[in-house]
Amino acid sequence: MRRSNGGRLNHSSEEAYENKWSEGLSLFSYQNQFTTSNGMTDYFETKSQPITKLMVWQAYKKVRANQGSAGIDGMTWEYVDKNAYRLLYKLWNRLSSGSYFPAPVRQVAIAKKDGGIRSLGIPTVMDRIAQQVVKQHLEMQVEPVFHEGSYGYRPNRSCHDAVAKANSNCFNHDFVIDIDIQGFFDTINHELLMNAVAHYCKDKWVQLYVERWLKAGIIEQDGKATRTVLGTPQGGVISPLLANIFLHVVFDGWMAKEHPEKPFERYADDIVVHCKTEKQAIYVLNKIKQRMQECKLRLHPTKTKIVNLRGYSEKKYPKSFDFLGFTIRPNCVKFKEKVLIVPSIFISTKSRTSLLEKFKDWNIHKRRKPLAVIAQYLTPQIRGIMNYFHKFSSGHMNYVWKQLNARLLKWVKWEKGLGVRAAIKWLQIQYKLNPHLFPHWQVAHP
Repeated sequence: MRRSNGGRLNHSSEEAYENKWSEGLSLFSYQNQFTTSNGMTDYFETKSQPITKLMVWQAYKKVRANQGSAGIDGMTWEYVDKNAYRLLYKLWNRLSSGSYFPAPVRQVAIAKKDGGIRSLGIPTVMDRIAQQVVKQHLEMQVEPVFHEGSYGYRPNRSCHDAVAKANSNCFNHDFVIDIDIQGFFDTINHELLMNAVAHYCKDKWVQLYVERWLKAGIIEQDGKATRTVLGTPQGGVISPLLANIFLHVVFDGWMAKEHPEKPFERYADDIVVHCKTEKQAIYVLNKIKQRMQECKLRLHPTKTKIVNLRGYSEKKYPKSFDFLGFTIRPNCVKFKEKVLIVPSIFISTKSRTSLLEKFKDWNIHKRRKPLAVIAQYLTPQIRGIMNYFHKFSSGHMNYVWKQLNARLLKWVKWEKGLGVRAAIKWLQIQYKLNPHLFPHWQVAHP
């Protein structure tokens, strides 16, 4: 087929290709056909880069399911869905010919639980689809080599798995090194990251597009364009995988080689390392600091700390540590008429404070709606909280749910014009009539 304009299809040929693309996608989505007869699209057609239309279509469905906001071009999912065939064809054409260049990411500031600000970089919708194409291919190559102690953003692994394993390792290890990498996503060295990607993936097209994403730049909130010389923006589809590859080389693989007897759990840049004695913990922490410096990273001076759960130590250390929204600390448990001190999992203070702020933002007492309507609105959010924080036990959430009941009580006082005692009685009657009205009433009724 004749090409012009630096290797791109001419206008008439591109239009013909778009028509075939549309026809093929329609047939694929409903009939799952792959034959190339009768003018149907060849899903496995490639150009200079081995990227097929099927890869782009699968990436589109995956990213579409996750939704997400628009990038700097303002393109919404509604627009993409209406013009999917045309847009996906153009994306495939550029990806497969090597002429794809990503747009800068849109910077968004997100408040952190500790009061700081986290900067997210939101790529355009089409760039997210392109990243998903590369991620699916790259993930198949690197996932089998990742360390068993790595849990973040990996298939069939969750936060709960990481927390459960951390608590389990605390039974045989009295000391914990709670590691926080300062500004990790913003300080990843591009050269070292590209070396890591190239080590595990020899495909030049993967390396080409990863490098372009790293250098795409940022449009700040005031509209100023900034070059990116360090880091990978949080918010991108491929950013968590790149972070895992980088930390697999920097930390996971290094630990497996240098300190194989020290178990650890890592979820993205949140890391917990287990040691048996104070001396071990001090020694390993110093070695980790040196390793991070060699890889152009820095541990947070105050958030990184040694924790003594129940061992002997010459110095005084914290007795608990936070991990993925939970706190692991010693707890007295009665077992066969004996009282044992064992590590246990509780909701963290930061998470509890965050939930109470969320309850406040709901403004329940200002809603002039029947209680059943309020319950219908709040139930999905309450279930989401329960699904996460009730995974290991529910007793540690009693205070949180009592505070939510207090806000429901305030609604009764405002809506019904009742005093405190009358409002409590009215709410208790509602519980007796329908104990399943609010999900949390099963563990903390009014």
